[in-house]
Amino acid sequence: MQDFLKINDNDNVVVALNTIPAGTTISVEGDGGVKQVTSLEEIPAGHKMAIYDIPAGGEVIKYGYRIGTAKEDIREGGWIHTHNVGTALGDLLEYTYNPTPVEEKRTEDVTFMGFNRKDGKVGVRNEIWIIPTVGCVNNIATAIAKRANAFVKGTVEEVIAFPHPYGCSQMGDDQEHTRAILADLINHPNAGGVLVLGLGCENSNIDVLKPYIGDYDENRVKFLVCQEHDDEIADAVEIIRGLIDYASEFKREQISVSRLVIGMKCGGSDGLSGITANPLVGRFSDKLISKGGTTILTEVPEMFGAETILMNRCANEELFHQTVDLINNFKNYFKSHNQTIYENPSPGNKKGGISTLEDKSLGCTQKSGSALVKGVLAYGETVKTPGLNLLSAPGNDLVAATALAAAGAHIVLFTTGRGTPFASPVPTMKISTNSRLAGKKSNWIDFNAGVLVEGSTMAEETDRLFDYVVEVASGRQVCSEAAGFHDMAIFKQGVTL
Repeated sequence: MQDFLKINDNDNVVVALNTIPAGTTISVEGDGGVKQVTSLEEIPAGHKMAIYDIPAGGEVIKYGYRIGTAKEDIREGGWIHTHNVGTALGDLLEYTYNPTPVEEKRTEDVTFMGFNRKDGKVGVRNEIWIIPTVGCVNNIATAIAKRANAFVKGTVEEVIAFPHPYGCSQMGDDQEHTRAILADLINHPNAGGVLVLGLGCENSNIDVLKPYIGDYDENRVKFLVCQEHDDEIADAVEIIRGLIDYASEFKREQISVSRLVIGMKCGGSDGLSGITANPLVGRFSDKLISKGGTTILTEVPEMFGAETILMNRCANEELFHQTVDLINNFKNYFKSHNQTIYENPSPGNKKGGISTLEDKSLGCTQKSGSALVKGVLAYGETVKTPGLNLLSAPGNDLVAATALAAAGAHIVLFTTGRGTPFASPVPTMKISTNSRLAGKKSNWIDFNAGVLVEGSTMAEETDRLFDYVVEVASGRQVCSEAAGFHDMAIFKQGVTL
């Protein structure tokens, strides 16, 4: 394994793959050939070292793009981090559509073993979901799931409750978004049956929620209002026994991967995120799209600084303008709450070697691969167009992963350099950026992309990841599922009454 990596020929920094002690001389490709650079201080693994002198105000270049400007003169061989580089981003910007030519490829189909639903959708799980309309019935939902799991049979895998704190005391768009997310989950094809559990007096009660759900199979979706039952838990368990009978009729069948929808998210990023796991997911995305499948990229605040890359890959000018709105609307959301737009990266990101939001975003957007953007989705909107889609949601791990599931993702690919045990309403596969994390937290990590800096090739790992996703789609549990973890979180955007 080499000790450093120069990502792009135009970069004026290298990334340390292992800690580089002070006084270490490395040979790096530079202008006119190989040059020798000696580290002036220790460069921690994942962090950046200057390979040229950079004057105060000069651009720091990584991935071939500016990731910030020098706060002071930085000497060749110097450690580059938050102490001497700052963001160069502004607030609301003007954008011009400069489309990037993208060759759209079509490759041979592959199948997975999934569930064909009666409404034409497909699922990768056959679970029974309990969706509370309001946080007041969360504990009841959990108690029902615990008792009802004793009756699971056949192809039904589990009864799962998804508690959340919303559904009442909300106003305007905040309340509308909650209703949209709940309806999206009720309609999600990974659920073979759904119990919608209401209290009875909440703003988003069952009668209010039904128009958001739309047409539904009355055998698949059932409703219970707790205030209308003497023993709501016992009655709900009987309803779920009927849902189990219905859902157990579904069997896994061969289905084209062109029907798969995969969400893409990162969290706890480090200096290797944009070198290993994120570009690997990008290659996976391109491969799935080449077979007619769909991927969704979200966490809009972590597109800031790299947004023009996505804008210029929009399939048409209308999508370009939608992407501009996606970016600027999120910036205005920050400004409307009197918050700094660029209050990023997190402490964990910084410890791992990420210095500015541009640094983080250019690594984050690697997950989009090289495909054209074919769709732009509002928060709570479900995917309609095959190919790469952009989804409006924040960077928060649980909120963004839930938003991906609500948008229609069957599985979420979650890259991480720090590690996290969380789950979402759909299988959430953790992909480590480094082998140390994969070895230490094998109970969290499903796939190790760290081998990409240890001799394995991107082509090999892309094929391996693709095969792994097909296995998960066919029923293989990810670590968080095996642990019994199931999370959801809704994006709170308004006042609470």
